[in-house]
Amino acid sequence: MANRCWAIVVKLSLVLLSATTCKVTAWGQQPGTPEHVSLANAIQRAEANEPVFASAVAAQRFTRIDSYLAKAALLPSVTYHNQMLYTQPNGQTNQGGQVGVQSSPVFIANNSIHEYTSQASVDERISLSQIAGAQVASANAAVASAELEVARRGLVAAVVNLYYTVSAAESRQKLLEEGLAEARNFTEMTTKREAAREVAHADVVKATLQQQQRQRDLLDATIGAQRARLELAVLLFPDPRMHYATDAPTGQPALPTRDEVNRMASANNPEIRSALATVNAANAGVRSAKAAYLPDVALNVTYGIDAPQFAKRGPDEVRNLGYSISGTVDVPVWNWFSTQKRIRQSEILRDAAKVNLTAAQRRLVATLEESYAEAAAARDQLVLLEKSVQTAEESMRLTKLRYTAGESTALEVVDAQNSLLTAQTSQVDGLVRYETAWAALQLLTGNL
Repeated sequence: MANRCWAIVVKLSLVLLSATTCKVTAWGQQPGTPEHVSLANAIQRAEANEPVFASAVAAQRFTRIDSYLAKAALLPSVTYHNQMLYTQPNGQTNQGGQVGVQSSPVFIANNSIHEYTSQASVDERISLSQIAGAQVASANAAVASAELEVARRGLVAAVVNLYYTVSAAESRQKLLEEGLAEARNFTEMTTKREAAREVAHADVVKATLQQQQRQRDLLDATIGAQRARLELAVLLFPDPRMHYATDAPTGQPALPTRDEVNRMASANNPEIRSALATVNAANAGVRSAKAAYLPDVALNVTYGIDAPQFAKRGPDEVRNLGYSISGTVDVPVWNWFSTQKRIRQSEILRDAAKVNLTAAQRRLVATLEESYAEAAAARDQLVLLEKSVQTAEESMRLTKLRYTAGESTALEVVDAQNSLLTAQTSQVDGLVRYETAWAALQLLTGNL
């Protein structure tokens, strides 16, 4: 009675799960027309939708503009200035004007009661601090570019893992469906043989328990496959319930030699580029801080009019249009050791950046060794896993024949079924493991 109740509960759960699945897919695209998504397309979609990667792209563009602005600050700037001033006269006259006697303004800072300014002004300020600041901005842009590549590779690694996890989950679900069908067939066989008084009731009990276990495993596998699809769909589609299809892992690509991997990884590693660019930025920061000890030179050239009349010439043909040139040199004298402290700050950051660079180099060596060993082990296991599946299938066939002939027990058949299912699911996991390890190597070498 307990077994029958449990079977009824399992069947109801399967019905509810099937109805839920149909309802979910009905909200998205119809199950009959799944959208095929290749790995390259999945990576492209994820790059457009993932917020952390979008932030890295924005930071890279932002720092690139900062670098442009810092370099543009080294070039002369041009301003066209226009102004009209009216000042109340004070009742007196003076000889301070350009021609003759004219009324004096109330405010002594103003030149006349009417003053018109229309001038083009060219300003240039040169300092080593500005030059070093431009170098810092360029180095920061290089850091942001390297960090963008780091973020891209991290996103690609996540997409590859999710992509093949979906395929593995669906393959595992399919295998469990086949395992459930096999368990049902064996249950029917034992039931018929019990009715014919060829086997004991214990065989039926064992077969039934095996069938119930397969039903529970299939429920878990179905939920796992749905969860994996939703996790990947969050990165790819506006609606995560979208019905889509992925490619199954093949495990075909061959591994390059270790020397080739080391050579490509050392030339295309973004972590090393980021750490090196950070060191360059820190060195430029030290130079910028030390430049505060040196004087700044500024030059201004102004051309236009600044006269009581808005005209090229005033009374008696006096020229209003002309130019002026001014130059300044600012020499720092005393700022309470602020420059010295800023230099010390920049040197602290530079020393930390050097430590990070050496640490990144060590991490690269360790990651290369670990990733290559993982890929090689996963490749070698594929052959063994395929042989295990073939051996388990042959064992299953022979065990069923022996059971039919009455030479083996139901326990041996169940064990053979479990061994076959374990070998098949292990082969699926092995393919995913190799594809993931291969993708990790490609990321390290800059080929993905």
